[in-house]
Amino acid sequence: MFAPLCAGDRQRTKAAAGLLTPHALLLTAPKENSMKQIQEAYIVAATRTPVAKRNGMFRTVRPDDMLAHVLAAVVAKVPGLDANEIGDVIVGCAMPEAEQGMNVARIGVLLAGLPNTVPGITINRFCSSGLQAVADAASQIQLGNADVMIAAGTESMTVMTNMMGNKVVVNPAVFAADEQRGIAFGMGLTAEKVARQWQIGREAQDAFALESHRKACAAIAAGHFQAEISPLAFDEHLPDLKSGEVKVRQRLAEHDEGARADVSLESLGRLKPVFDARGTVTAGNASQMSDGAAAVLLVSEKILKQFNLTPLARFCSYAVAGVPPEIMGIGPVAAIPRALAQAGISRQQLDWIELNEAFAAQALAVMHDLELDPARVNPLGGAIALGHPLGATGAIRTATLVHGLQRSGGRYGMISMCIGTGMGAAGVFERL
Repeated sequence: MFAPLCAGDRQRTKAAAGLLTPHALLLTAPKENSMKQIQEAYIVAATRTPVAKRNGMFRTVRPDDMLAHVLAAVVAKVPGLDANEIGDVIVGCAMPEAEQGMNVARIGVLLAGLPNTVPGITINRFCSSGLQAVADAASQIQLGNADVMIAAGTESMTVMTNMMGNKVVVNPAVFAADEQRGIAFGMGLTAEKVARQWQIGREAQDAFALESHRKACAAIAAGHFQAEISPLAFDEHLPDLKSGEVKVRQRLAEHDEGARADVSLESLGRLKPVFDARGTVTAGNASQMSDGAAAVLLVSEKILKQFNLTPLARFCSYAVAGVPPEIMGIGPVAAIPRALAQAGISRQQLDWIELNEAFAAQALAVMHDLELDPARVNPLGGAIALGHPLGATGAIRTATLVHGLQRSGGRYGMISMCIGTGMGAAGVFERL
């Protein structure tokens, strides 16, 4: 009685009979010490465009061109690095359609002039897409699948016909069952629910918004964003009705467009609620619709040593969590403790927190529930003043965080945001 042959035995029997090539035998041979050791992932460069208002200075700039700009810029920040070493380019985009469709990641790679050998993939987790891209890129390095990765994000809210995309086809089941109806809520209505449930009044929201503008204006005046911004040059084509010619005007975008020094509690107080006639959420205490892009270059320790690179930060952890869709803004409350636990630190050890200000109400609710120190939250202002280009925001805020930690000397920093349909995300980084 013969014991049955396993697949490997059958392959080796074929090899003995000369039916397999040495290469095929190598593929089927038992592997010794095949377990890979987890590596560290380091950020060595991070850059972004200025963030523009919707229909603002980037109204004629395509999102794939914004992406190409930051991809080329981030590679240029690491002289001597062979671009052929890049294992993949992962790009976050919340509405990957129209001008930012067709796998915008690969298109951006080619437009940036990177080698054809560099692949690209577009991912979507709504507002956390850019941070998800950073986490996914870090994971590839940690697992030993790559030594050089680029994470990025791009979003033009100017090209969107509305907040739900160019063709809105919501599943009818969303409206048929009460437990699913939160999926169809507009983001503003979820903010109103958070404001009511957490008892956050209009005055507190407007005061938070005012502080966001104040901090952002002060940061711009002090030049704190210069290290992270790669100015974007572009042409505007303007018709001359008198001559019948189209004139070309060259522009250079160097600063974020949304922050306003003339905002006051009085001007904010005059704005009417947008989503609920009796509500408290206005255009003044909600994030701005924006256009922008960013890119982050991550490498393994092997590449650090090979090219004698100085890292800006080490990627520590990333976590996502789900919450009821109708109060999606509270998502960070569920995600942040997970990310901190994975990183092995406490919230008291965080020196810098980039908490995306989707709405003042939800940011205040998160800060209240997690007892976050207001002095460490958004030191340079947040999305209410600086804008929120959806899928690009996570990558943009990564650039702000790692450069901010370098400048301030802080050790640990965190990025967190709420996500449409009821999720939260958080990532932790360490300055080295």
